[in-house]
Amino acid sequence: SRMERQRPWVRMKLAASLDGATALPNGVSQWITGEAARRDGHAWRHRATAVLTGIGTVRSDDPRLDVRLVPASRQPVRVIVDSRLETPPQARVLQPPGPVWIYTAADAARSAAARAALQAQGAQVIDCPGPRKAAGGSPKVDLAAMMRDLAQREVNELHVEAGHQLNGSLLRAGLVDELLVYMAPRLLGQGAGLAHLGALQQLADGIGLRWIETSSIGEDLRLRAQVSGR
Repeated sequence: SRMERQRPWVRMKLAASLDGATALPNGVSQWITGEAARRDGHAWRHRATAVLTGIGTVRSDDPRLDVRLVPASRQPVRVIVDSRLETPPQARVLQPPGPVWIYTAADAARSAAARAALQAQGAQVIDCPGPRKAAGGSPKVDLAAMMRDLAQREVNELHVEAGHQLNGSLLRAGLVDELLVYMAPRLLGQGAGLAHLGALQQLADGIGLRWIETSSIGEDLRLRAQVSGR
C-alpha cells in the first residue's frame, strides 16, 4: 500500500455491543469487551507501525495506546489528530515508551505555547491543515495529506482506535481499508455508534464491505471486513 498508493494500509479497530454501541451516552466505554478481546487488540496494535486516535478520545478516555497485554519487541508510533492542538501536556499518550506525532491545523503563532508544552513532553507537532470550511472557521487536519505524510515516514500499517467522529471522517474520505470489530454479547441501547457517517438517502450510498474472517475471542466475536474495492 505504501509503495503503490503512497499511503499506509489502514485498519480501524472497534469494540461494540451487539446493537452497535461503542460507548454509553455519558461516554463510559470501558470495558465493553472482555479481557481476551483486549489482549487480542494489543496484538494487532503491536503488528502495526503506528496507532492513530483523535483528540476527542485523548480528552475523554486518556488512553496510553501502547502495547502492554502481549509481549512487545517494539512500540508503535502513537499518532494524534488534533486540529486545534488541544492535547493536554499531561495526557498519558505522551508518556513513554515510543514516539508521539501530533497532526494539527492550528496557527503556528497562536499555538506557540501549546506547541512548546507538547514538544517539551517529547511529542513531534506536524502541521497538516486543510482548507477552511467557512469564513472564520477553523481548518481541520487534511486527513488524506496526513496519510501521505505517514507513508513518507515509512508507516506501512496504521491501526486506528478513535471515536465515532474521526472514524466517520476517515471512512467518508475513503481512507480505511479494513475493519477489525470486537462484538460483545450484550445490548446497551442508546450510545455512540461505530462511526458517524451522516444521514444517507439510499442504501446504495452505504460503504460496502467484504467479510474476511469471523472468530470467537473469549466471550466476544471478532469480525474482520475489507472495504469494497480495496
